[in-house]
Formats: sequence, C-alpha cells, structure tokens
Amino acid sequence: MPVYPGTEPPAFTAAATIKRHGFRERTLRLSSHAGTHLDAPAHIFPRGQTLDTVPIENFCGRAVVLDFTRAEVITPEHLEPYRRAISDSRFVILHTGWSRLWGREAYHGGFPVLSPDGARWVGDFDLYGLGVDAPSVDVPHSGGFPVHRILLAKGIIIVENLCNLSCLLGREFTFCCFPLKLQKAEGSPVRAVAIIDG
Repeated sequence: MPVYPGTEPPAFTAAATIKRHGFRERTLRLSSHAGTHLDAPAHIFPRGQTLDTVPIENFCGRAVVLDFTRAEVITPEHLEPYRRAISDSRFVILHTGWSRLWGREAYHGGFPVLSPDGARWVGDFDLYGLGVDAPSVDVPHSGGFPVHRILLAKGIIIVENLCNLSCLLGREFTFCCFPLKLQKAEGSPVRAVAIIDG
C-alpha cells in the first residue's frame, strides 16, 4: 500500500496458521493515517478533539460528490454553484480524479486542493466531514497545514485517499466512514462506504 512520504508502510505478518495452530491470525502494523483514513482535530491541534469523543453518528450521513476533475485549486467561486447540495449534506466529497494515480509516485504531489478561502467557505456549513480522492487536503510541504487547520477547527473531520467517486456523481447516498474504536486517536483507517438510495 502506498503511504504518504515519510510514513512507515503497513506490515502484515502471520501470527498463527491453520496448519500449525488450527486457526489463522495476523499481526497488523500500520499508521493511523494509512490508506483511506480520517483525521480528527487532534491530528493538528494539541488539545483537539480525538475520535473517541466524536459522536458515532458523525461518521455517517447524507453526502454529495462534487466534480472538480478540471480544477487545480478549488475556490469559493468553484463551490458556490453547489451551495444548495452542500447545505443538504453532512459530507462533502471532492472528486478530483486523482485516485487514478494510486500506486504511482506521482500520486503524492501536484494533486488538486481546496484553497484556504475555499476551506473557510465550506466550513460555514453544518458538516460532519469533507472527503478527497487525494493523499491530503493540503499541498505537500504547505507549511502549517492551513486547510487542515481551518476544517478541523470547525470540527469537520477529513477523509483522505477515497476512490471510485465518479460512479457517485449525481447520486443520492449516505456516506459512512467509521473509524476503529481507539482511545485518544487523532486518526484512523476507515472502510468508506456509499449506501445509494434505492
């Protein structure tokens, strides 16, 4: 699994096998920000909210996927046409098409991001979270992680490394991204799922 540069890659080892022990078990070692994962305010802020204190219902809700496959920086002007859809949602998911580069070195640089003004604009809505199909909501080496800070200060969780978003454009669905139940966690891998309306 590719990970953000500098993050230790996951490791999976056999702790027990059916042949030797009569059952199968694995030891998993991975960063709390490996693969598709979410960030809590404690990821950036020393006294920020940890995942175990976020109400469980805040990890599931109505969502909208917005198409920004032609944008490099997403500004309030790009977002304004979606105001109504955003106001009817608990999660905003930005489809940039960047997940097509998953597994390649190019995935970790040059991806589209929200501008700080775009993050502030989104932060004015009553959202549980914002998701992206890229490794971060901030440009690499951004110095201070401004978009993380703006969103997390508003209590908006960030879900990174999403994929398969094109099939959700124009669809009505519920998005779920439940984290592992870890005490004082600043982040966690998630199984992100879209439950499409019948």
